[in-house]
Amino acid sequence: MVFGRERIEYKTPDQVRLMRRAGLVVAETLATVRAAARPGLTTADLDAIAARTIEAAGATPSFLGYQGFPAVICTSVNDEVIHGIPGSRVLAVGDLVSVDCGAIVDGWHGDSAVSFVLGAEGALDHRLPDDELVAAGADLADIALVRATETAMWAGIASLASARRLNAVGEAVETAVELAGELTGAEYGIVEEYVGHGIGSAMHQPPDVHNYRTSGSGPRLRSGMCLAIEPMISRGGGETRVLADDWTVVTTDGSRAAHWEHSTAITEDGIVVLTAVDGGAERLADFGVRPVALA
Repeated sequence: MVFGRERIEYKTPDQVRLMRRAGLVVAETLATVRAAARPGLTTADLDAIAARTIEAAGATPSFLGYQGFPAVICTSVNDEVIHGIPGSRVLAVGDLVSVDCGAIVDGWHGDSAVSFVLGAEGALDHRLPDDELVAAGADLADIALVRATETAMWAGIASLASARRLNAVGEAVETAVELAGELTGAEYGIVEEYVGHGIGSAMHQPPDVHNYRTSGSGPRLRSGMCLAIEPMISRGGGETRVLADDWTVVTTDGSRAAHWEHSTAITEDGIVVLTAVDGGAERLADFGVRPVALA
């Protein structure tokens, strides 16, 4: 690995491949948790499922014990934005659930998050027709938020394929959120107190990756940079506060929030989404970007 002036860790191709292995463990864990989520389960039940999946893959959880965090995943429900601690909370139909997961393979980290609305039979696919989602117990405003946040994440990731400076990510994310608001008539708030980050031999590294426009241009994008892109969007304002557990971040106005995240690598040949099973191919195609395939 090589460090630049801002202490950004630039990975070799072999190190990116190791991060891909960690990313696939995270992808499998999130898919398993999402498939298992049901009304009546507790968030601790989801944490146990994640722990078993990561252990079975021969990986180590990134979150457990990190600065004292007591669980394997973060489970944030409704007005909880991020860092929700799994526990006795019972999930119900209509809950908006965000699950954040990290795993380590051979010292290298993967980090990703998904959001979904819970229906009577489990997590709902927000790509389904609206009438089917309503019939399953979803609030369409929550579905629109999940869609908007995911699209904003992919817009930020896609910007890495052609941008020269890191500020392009925040520009792309905020533009996508604004467009989603115009299309739906909603007013979304971007959480600015928490941002994406570099990732590699540690879970959180420089540089910060903003989810909004900034006055500075940020560091130059170059091969070997690995970045976690993670917009956090609410149905109200972007202001937050931390609960008494010193972890759980909630919206100040009580509005519901969604959180999506993927770890992405910039290589000499282009970008690859390390925590997406297909490397990001399906969604990046919507932005005219073709991810590279790792050998």
